[in-house]
Amino acid sequence: MLELKEVSFTIRKDGEEVPLVDRVSLLVPKGHFMAIVGPSGCGKTTLLKTIAGLNPESAGTLFWDARNLSQEGDFSPSEIGYVPQFSIAYDPLTVDESVEAATRLRVRCRNTEELDHRIDQVLEETGLSPISDRQVKVLSGGQKRRLGLAMELVSDPKLLLCDEVTSGLDPRSEREIVRLLHDLSRKDGRIVLSVTHSLAHLELYDSILVLHEGKVAFHGPPDQLTHYFSVTDTEEVYPRLATQPAERWHESWQKHRESYQRMVRKNRSRLIASGELHVPPEHAAVESGDSEKDRPDPDAPELPGFFSQFATLLSRRWRIFFRDRGQVFLQLAIILCFPILVTIFSDKASGNIRRYSDVRQTDIAAAIQEQQSVRGDQAKVGSAISGIIMFQVVLLSLMGSNNSAREIAGERPIYEKEKFGGLRPTAYLASKVAFLACLVIGQSLWMAFFVNFFGTFRGNFIEHAGFLLLVNASMTGICLAISSLMRTAEQASLLSIYLVGFQLPLSGAVLALPENIEAFTRPFISAYWAWSGSVEALQTQVHDAVKSVIDTSLSPQSACLYALGAHIAVALIAAWAGVRRPQWD
Repeated sequence: MLELKEVSFTIRKDGEEVPLVDRVSLLVPKGHFMAIVGPSGCGKTTLLKTIAGLNPESAGTLFWDARNLSQEGDFSPSEIGYVPQFSIAYDPLTVDESVEAATRLRVRCRNTEELDHRIDQVLEETGLSPISDRQVKVLSGGQKRRLGLAMELVSDPKLLLCDEVTSGLDPRSEREIVRLLHDLSRKDGRIVLSVTHSLAHLELYDSILVLHEGKVAFHGPPDQLTHYFSVTDTEEVYPRLATQPAERWHESWQKHRESYQRMVRKNRSRLIASGELHVPPEHAAVESGDSEKDRPDPDAPELPGFFSQFATLLSRRWRIFFRDRGQVFLQLAIILCFPILVTIFSDKASGNIRRYSDVRQTDIAAAIQEQQSVRGDQAKVGSAISGIIMFQVVLLSLMGSNNSAREIAGERPIYEKEKFGGLRPTAYLASKVAFLACLVIGQSLWMAFFVNFFGTFRGNFIEHAGFLLLVNASMTGICLAISSLMRTAEQASLLSIYLVGFQLPLSGAVLALPENIEAFTRPFISAYWAWSGSVEALQTQVHDAVKSVIDTSLSPQSACLYALGAHIAVALIAAWAGVRRPQWD
């Protein structure tokens, strides 16, 4: 049984408290199908999120099976299902794969047979079995709504919350979804609450809750709706609500509340007596107040462990990656084209640097000529090598931005929904790190070996490759953190591009920065540390040639390693904070 007592949710706007849900009281028994209706902006979705625990109630109390949710914690993930307006499935996956992933993330199955049985049962229950092999992107609106329901039903929740799941559907599909929700409420005493703007098919509901400006204007049987509001058609209810202030409607409802609640209870008793509604004995005991408080459900499924969720997420991510031909093509193009761009300039870096003669020149003109030749070689080769190293560093920074700028922000709604269903943020972040690590290693090592093959790195190649790997990992991690903290993928992409764009001028590899600016910016510029570390790995003669053409001071390799390591560590901590923070729309 779900009970709300004087529940309110307020926000602060222009220095004042504005109630979006205002003193809502209602009681919903097991096996009940209730519609939450009202004009746009009346607080329907806000009330649903408050019940789900996504919005903390500002006042009042919520009870579930005699458990005070306001004091004793929210629902367990297996107790509640929440179906939002948006699609909670990935387009490249099939229906069966989507439901399987949802099951593996939310339910600990003993063996493959139990997993398959649960998946088949949910597909059959929602009518998706005939189209289980279709990709999500080709489904109709009604089929996507069914898939959203199926992905919530895998844990067999006792409370199912649906937010506008019939919006945008044609009349036939809308009725099919409402009928499906009605049938789901008849199974094992499940409560189904459905937010809808539509006033069609109300006869399928057990009760209707009408909200007006966050206040309850009516809660009773569907066949009493028009009578209560003194209208001839349900479509006239919303215009009728606008004729009086919300407080007047709420006061009127308080006077007539008990009589309409008796009608709801009478209809419920009739359904139970006729066998149309079956309520398990333990649920009936809870409603009568005879059961123990906070009695655990022995059949409630357990959440999978960290490694199970991690493996499911990583496997799903690779499957999505390989089915996205555009992304695969982009990655291949970047990996192949970027090293080629670098090798175009490699000839200039392979020239010889003449040494000073061991014999002291007595001819002043010859000595000046020798000095000019050596300095000319140093300038030509040194600037070319410095530029090529920085070119590699910047290109790998760009790869890192492309790797992760949209990785979390682009799927934030789905992630938030899965986290609500029991997904561990640690498992989610670990799967992202593992996936991106494969891209980083492949991109960095290929860049290093390809460029070295067509133009040998004149120094310690292993150290150079290591710094290329670290700068890619650093920028990938930083952009992953940005992606986890931003609300939209567009914001994350834009900020990541700006970040890469500032790497070259602020690194000091092209033009030395003023000392007061350099001291402030240098610790944050990954490109500087990778460039400096690679320059320090050059042969002595080549290293001297590079130093002869740059004004920026170089740092020891150990400092470069520590700096890049710190960038990666800070980025992962920031990403962790981002994935833990709720960001529901």
